[in-house]
Amino acid sequence: MSTLTDLPPFFRTQCPLLLRPTRFSTSTASVFLPFPNRRTRIRCSIAKEEPAISSPSSSTWETEQRHSGTVDCVVVGGGISGLCIAQALGTKHSDVAPNVIVTEARDRVGGNIVTVERDGYLWEEGPNSFQPSDPMLTMVVDSGLKDDLVLGDPNAPRFVLWDGKLRPVPSKPNDLPFFDLMSIGGKLRAGFGALGIRPPPPGREESVEEFVRRNLGDEVFERLIEPFCSGVYAGDPSKLSMKAAFGKVWKLEQNGGSIIGGTFKAIQEKNSVPKPPRDPRLPKPKGQTVGSFRKGLAMLPNAISKSLGGRVKLSWKLSSISKLDKGGYNLTYETPQGLVSLQSNSVVMTVPSHIASSLLRPLSVGAADALSKFYYPPVASVSISYPKEAIRTERLINGELNGFGQLHPRSQGVETLGTIYSSSLFPNRVPAGRVLLLNYIGGATNPGILSKTDTELVEAVDRDLRKILIKPNAKDPLMMGVRKWPQAIPQFLIGHLDLLDAAKAALRDTGFQGLFLGGNYVSGVALGRCVEGAYEVAAEVTDFLSQYAYK
Repeated sequence: MSTLTDLPPFFRTQCPLLLRPTRFSTSTASVFLPFPNRRTRIRCSIAKEEPAISSPSSSTWETEQRHSGTVDCVVVGGGISGLCIAQALGTKHSDVAPNVIVTEARDRVGGNIVTVERDGYLWEEGPNSFQPSDPMLTMVVDSGLKDDLVLGDPNAPRFVLWDGKLRPVPSKPNDLPFFDLMSIGGKLRAGFGALGIRPPPPGREESVEEFVRRNLGDEVFERLIEPFCSGVYAGDPSKLSMKAAFGKVWKLEQNGGSIIGGTFKAIQEKNSVPKPPRDPRLPKPKGQTVGSFRKGLAMLPNAISKSLGGRVKLSWKLSSISKLDKGGYNLTYETPQGLVSLQSNSVVMTVPSHIASSLLRPLSVGAADALSKFYYPPVASVSISYPKEAIRTERLINGELNGFGQLHPRSQGVETLGTIYSSSLFPNRVPAGRVLLLNYIGGATNPGILSKTDTELVEAVDRDLRKILIKPNAKDPLMMGVRKWPQAIPQFLIGHLDLLDAAKAALRDTGFQGLFLGGNYVSGVALGRCVEGAYEVAAEVTDFLSQYAYK
């Protein structure tokens, strides 16, 4: 449910290289219809769907199954990761995996992506935007949403609260000497540390806090990275793993001896390899910006689901999975039509890790134990609206509230993690004369939000905003929507990658090849990373099917 981009603004200015762009028609399933004293097995066909996905780089979905009664891949989970894996298999690998099914226990697709439109307002209750990387834009174009893409102003300022004042974050290298969020001493400490004049690595896995304080100093951590961790992970940087949560920056020091040294080395390596031609279908965003769609983020999962058609099964709750003697897997679902059994050559589990743990425990206790240890803290999204005149005069630019939003370090006495200026970021989100603010509250350091009512959460956010952004005597806000996510964002804590490797190894070592793990606890929490991870998992599935399933 990440709301910002993958790297904090400071790292984007220091390391700009890092953010450059690195059907199935007819099938047979086994259906069990419940009777009072027995179960009868009936053969049935999954409805024929005409291919709806096409691109210059893909062929249409094949209309014949490779194996009667067996599909190539079942993707468990209809969130953005699961849908994008199915889309990637269809557009990039349809010659190997033409028969793909996506199953979702809920009655809608999209997972944590929830867009609401009412009374002239449009707001998000999960993630808010994405970084428009080339993999993300490829998914957008292949989903038929190129004309619906909206991009934020790349020059929109971002703010951090410090000493009672909202201070702009540097967005480009020439901002670094002049921004007032850090002292001259703090800037010098960061510069020398980035060059390698700092204590050496400790020889063990570091937390985000340890890595940043050691390399860049206390001020960078306290005033930039700590609030960024709150905004992206809703996490505690003293427990988040630098290697797992911000692996690109961690690798710079590993590969180059320092952050700057690693940046130069990465540039040299990049320039030594011929750059592949960019897909001419993709839009060309200007600067470092964020994206959404004309009618909100939900347009993406809805568009992919529509293109997949009958291959997406809603209200299908997976009750068991087992390995078949002949290879492949049998999956049994509770559905509105009764118990349904599917056989597949491969399976991708994109459900949250704690759900995957329960489903996989009968197959592999080792994998289940590892997956059960990932932590998801609660987060609430609170969307409220004020009249424009409620905004403090000093926060207006040319009479408007301009900017991306603001982040609040935990040390500044504000409960709200951060606020996004929704009506300023994207067009047509609010009626004339109003502003719409999306606020996030809770996280790893404040799990008590689950005991609060919606009204209490709105009051807490309003109380915070009146200290910073809203005039103290302004009228009460209009509450648009409050959504509590009891288990919102997986925390990439110290040991996260080891646990993930242990889960994958346990499945592999016990003979469960062709069963893959996916989702945000694998790929990363930002929406863009979920899409990039989907392409990676689709390639793994294709490699497995090519090497093993069809030999």
